[in-house]
Amino acid sequence: MIMDKIFLCILLGFLFSLLLSPLVIKFMRKLKANQEIYEYVDMHQKKVGTPTMGGLIFLIGTALSFFCVTNSFNKLSLVCLACFFAFGIIGFLDDFLKIHKKHNLGLKPYQKIIGQVAISVIIAIFAYKNIYIGSEIFLPFSSKVIDLGWLYVPFCIFVFLATTNAVNLTDGLDGLAGGVSISFFVGFLSVFYVLLTKTPVFDVMLAGEYNNILLLCGAIIGSLLAYLLANSHPATIFMGDTGSLALGGLISAICICTKQVLLIPILGALFVWSAVSVIVQVVYYKATKKRVFLMAPFHHHLEKKGMHETKIVAIYIIITLVISILSSFLTLIIN
Repeated sequence: MIMDKIFLCILLGFLFSLLLSPLVIKFMRKLKANQEIYEYVDMHQKKVGTPTMGGLIFLIGTALSFFCVTNSFNKLSLVCLACFFAFGIIGFLDDFLKIHKKHNLGLKPYQKIIGQVAISVIIAIFAYKNIYIGSEIFLPFSSKVIDLGWLYVPFCIFVFLATTNAVNLTDGLDGLAGGVSISFFVGFLSVFYVLLTKTPVFDVMLAGEYNNILLLCGAIIGSLLAYLLANSHPATIFMGDTGSLALGGLISAICICTKQVLLIPILGALFVWSAVSVIVQVVYYKATKKRVFLMAPFHHHLEKKGMHETKIVAIYIIITLVISILSSFLTLIIN
C-alpha cells in the first residue's frame, strides 16, 4: 500500500505545483522580483528580467501533497519538512535582498553561514539524541551500520553545509538543479524502498516514520516535475536561493533521518562535482594565478566550450539517473 501512496503523492505534488506555477510567476512579475544576473556570466545576459523565487512553487506543492496523503504526522518526516522550509527561508531572505537592492548580492556570506549552521546544529543534536538515529549511519546499499560516536554532530553539520551549498552552486542553468534533484530523489526512494522491503523494519513506529519519509520523497518528485515545466529552457522563472537551499536542506535532512548520509556523495555526485570544481578553481588560481576551468562551476566551463545549456542539463540528469539505477541494482544484489 505504501507504493500506492507514493504514486499518489507524486501525482498530487505535480498537480499542486502545476496550479501554483502561473500564480507564483504572475505574482513575482507583479512584484518585479527579477533575477539579477552576474555581470561576468555574459552568456546569460539575455535572461535578465526573468522572475525568481520559483522555489516557492515546489515548497508549497510538496507540503500540500504530503499533508493530503499521510494519515500520521511522525516526528522524523516533520523534522525533514521543517528543515526544507527553514533553509528555504534563508534562501528567501537572500533572494528578497537581491531584489530589493537590484544587485546579485543578498545576505552577506557570514549571515548565510550563521543561519545554515544554526539550523544544522539543531537538527544534528536532535538526530544524535533521537532513539531511532543516534550516532549511527548505514553503509551504502546495505543494512550494516557504523557508529561515529561524538563525531556525529560535527559530521552532520558538515553534511548540511556541504550539501546545501553544493545544490546552490549547481543551480546555474535552466532546469539543472531541479532535474538533478529529481534524479537524486528517485534514486534515494528506490534504494531506501528496497532496503525496507529486503530488511524489514520490525518496530511499527519506525516503519511509520520511514514510510512518511518515502511519501515526502514522492511529493517533492511530483512537485519538481511540474516546476521544471516552467524552469526548463527558456525558463519563465528561476528557483533562486529559496529553492536551491531548500532542496539541499531536504536532501540532507532525509538522509540524516534515515541514516543514509553516505548516499549523498553517490546519488548526488554531480552536486559534489559542482562544489569541487569551484574549490579547485579558487585554490589553483590563488596559488598560480591561472585557471583550471574556463569558468566554475563546471557546467559554466562546458557552456564556455560551446555546449548548449539544454545539452549540459540532459547530461547531468542522465548521469544522475544512471547512478540511481546502478545504486538500486547494487542494493538488490547486496541484500
